[in-house]
Amino acid sequence: MSKGAIVINDSEFETEVLQAEEPVLVYFWATWCGPCQLMSALVNATAKEYSDRLKVVKMEVDPNPATVKQYKVEGVPAFRLIHKDKLLGATEGAIGKEKLLNFINTNLE
Repeated sequence: MSKGAIVINDSEFETEVLQAEEPVLVYFWATWCGPCQLMSALVNATAKEYSDRLKVVKMEVDPNPATVKQYKVEGVPAFRLIHKDKLLGATEGAIGKEKLLNFINTNLE
């Protein structure tokens, strides 16, 4: 399992997310999004902290419209927690570490 967040695109989504054995936290972001820049370090730290039970991937929204549309991402930053083909949880907007970890822990149970 990865020790950090993996950058993926639409063509890699099925392999990296839907076919993954472990649940996957998908972080949707954009280069023009100020709050996304602030969330980046938290996402990487979360990827390392949860590496034993969760895969974390990053997807930039603008070059990946198919996945953005499929998972109804309307604003960034956004998170989708997915296991196999099942959406376990979704949240949008900048959140702090405590809220992110609560989101993950609640939806992993």
